[in-house]
Amino acid sequence: MTEFDDRFAERCANDEAGSVALTLRQKLLPVEGPDAVIFPPTYAGIGYNVDTLSDGIKVVTVDSVGAQANRLEPLFKADGRGVVESPLCKLVPQVTITHDGGSVSILDAGHRLGDALIRSTKLASEANEAFRAYQDTGDASAIARLAPTSLVFGAWDSRDTQAKVPRILQSVIRAWDIDPLTRSAQYNPPVDYAALEVFSEDEKKKQEGSAKSQLAQRGFVHVPATEEHGGILVHGQIRRDVTINLIALRRLHGDDTSTLRRYVLGLALAAATAPLDGFLRQGCLITPDPEAPPTWEAVERDGTREQVALDEKKALVFAQQAATAFGIAGERTVAFDKTLAKSDAKKKA
Repeated sequence: MTEFDDRFAERCANDEAGSVALTLRQKLLPVEGPDAVIFPPTYAGIGYNVDTLSDGIKVVTVDSVGAQANRLEPLFKADGRGVVESPLCKLVPQVTITHDGGSVSILDAGHRLGDALIRSTKLASEANEAFRAYQDTGDASAIARLAPTSLVFGAWDSRDTQAKVPRILQSVIRAWDIDPLTRSAQYNPPVDYAALEVFSEDEKKKQEGSAKSQLAQRGFVHVPATEEHGGILVHGQIRRDVTINLIALRRLHGDDTSTLRRYVLGLALAAATAPLDGFLRQGCLITPDPEAPPTWEAVERDGTREQVALDEKKALVFAQQAATAFGIAGERTVAFDKTLAKSDAKKKA
């Protein structure tokens, strides 16, 4: 087993002949137990995202790559309310956009540095220049100074420069060998509203039993709900798979390329090893399996694999040291500019 130390980290970040990726496999369990039913996300038009393999085994997406990124990135956000915060918040600059209704952290912007919210502030030109520098020369320094998590989780400036920053950290949760279940329910109103002359008995008979009827939607009549999504039963395992793309990392350049790469690697490792918030949605609360410790591996160019002794503590120490060496920009607060937003909204896609 390879020990994760500074020498190994330097090889990952800056040795062009080094490993192509670091991967994590982590087995998860429902809090109710291994034979419990969990609820994956549903998608428009298809319901659960279930794939059937050639051998008939069904695999379902429990948390997509995008959903995982949206859970991990806010770990870097300072709460600002005096509560206990993740140590990750000290690793990145805190940029806040204020508006009449309150404030938003850049870490909550869905398209990260390429979000319309950023283009609606005085950061617009700075973000544009940062994307252009990356697009033209591969220089990611400006992005790292302004919004380094855009390098970790990827960004696409699709409404402006068209610069694409690939994900360095990719995480996804799937369940293997599953059976989808269904559930049915019946809503019974507490009183007979027709008898109370809210509407006629004929109206009640016409609309009762149809979930799309006006009275049903307002909760005035009996409504059955049959064969709805009832979760999944997992016969195999629920597994989180994480990939840190070291080739993409080593394509980053900057004023101090080596230090920049180490900084971004540290952010990716800190996010990947941070304790899992397993409350994915109602009916889906999962935790790591204590009897199956997570396994980190370094994957070489020839496909060989070597286990790496890496955990949250080691990753955080390295990330803190790398952030100090890189130098983190200070906290910034900028105001939403309605004039800029209106102007941007009129531009052609």
